[in-house]
Amino acid sequence: MSLPDITVPADLLPVDGRFGCGPSKIRQEAVEALSAAAPALLGTSHRRPAVKDQVRRVREGLDVFFGLPAGYEVLLGNGGATLFWDAAAHHLIERRSAHAVFGEFSTKFARAVAGTPWLEEPVVVESPPGTHPVLEPVEGVDAYALTHCETSTGVAMPVRRPDPGGDALVLVDATSAAGGIAFDPVDADAYYFSPQKCFASEGGLWAALCSPAALDRVAAIAASGRHAPATLDLTVARDNAASDQTYNTPAVATLFLMAEQLDWMNGQGGIAWAAQSCLAKSSHLYGWAQSRSWAAPFVADPAQRSPVVCTVDLDDGVAADIVTGILRRHGVVDIEAYRKLGRNQLRIATFPAIDHADVEALTACVDHVVGRL
Repeated sequence: MSLPDITVPADLLPVDGRFGCGPSKIRQEAVEALSAAAPALLGTSHRRPAVKDQVRRVREGLDVFFGLPAGYEVLLGNGGATLFWDAAAHHLIERRSAHAVFGEFSTKFARAVAGTPWLEEPVVVESPPGTHPVLEPVEGVDAYALTHCETSTGVAMPVRRPDPGGDALVLVDATSAAGGIAFDPVDADAYYFSPQKCFASEGGLWAALCSPAALDRVAAIAASGRHAPATLDLTVARDNAASDQTYNTPAVATLFLMAEQLDWMNGQGGIAWAAQSCLAKSSHLYGWAQSRSWAAPFVADPAQRSPVVCTVDLDDGVAADIVTGILRRHGVVDIEAYRKLGRNQLRIATFPAIDHADVEALTACVDHVVGRL
């Protein structure tokens, strides 16, 4: 693709041009802290105190950040949230689940469950991209699957129990929401995510905030004799977490960077601060888009717009790939639309590590480029 010869003045550019929805910006201070810790940490045994201390930092940091109720436990494992879908099919869904499906990632969890031979066909309640459905109580369902923020479309849905008086678990895929959208932990039984978004780390790790009911379900399914490979066995994950370990060797740098981000966010004021920071940045983006004749928020309902993943449609006369290509040439990266959504769109993260001033600079840069096309 040939790009027009448009130059963005240096004084318009953000200080840091990383706005990707995952992997996301990692604060330089955390990278420097990792470099300082590396001689005594990287390349050492994950069964020894140096690495176990990082697991402990993450687990304790998440407990404080989310204000977990008594009895909730933080489990960790390798493989990312994608692997947790399979772990849930083994050890959290007893017989049948119901899924709110409204984008790429909520669809993938429903398909993973549908392909699990010992489970019944899941109930799927679907809505078009740019919206989210509402899950109502379903008879015979023992788990409800929600997605706090659909990363592919920039739609956020509230975390609530579809059947507050029932025994069904609520499983929430929170990979892009966790750390940037406030919620009440008592409304979820397994709130799981990867750290490469709001927690400003790398991928390949999953964390799950598990309620006593979820832990009881894990134990009951394990006692029933249902087999699970060790990497998907949540009883194994729980036993290892209790000893501040993961079952198999973790990416130690990922743990350290996540722990650094948690310490930083907790020092700023925890989830309340992080949620407000993300909301302020996303409000700027949505307001900017609404004030331009050639742009508009993709998500029509303001109540469903994500405060951490912002999607903005551009008019057909403004080619998003041209805009993003010019900006990428200037070091402003990863604001392309989700590849499978196929829209003329910008997708911009407003995670806690991304500075508000940089978001304002980004919109100024887009204005500059569009004004010269």
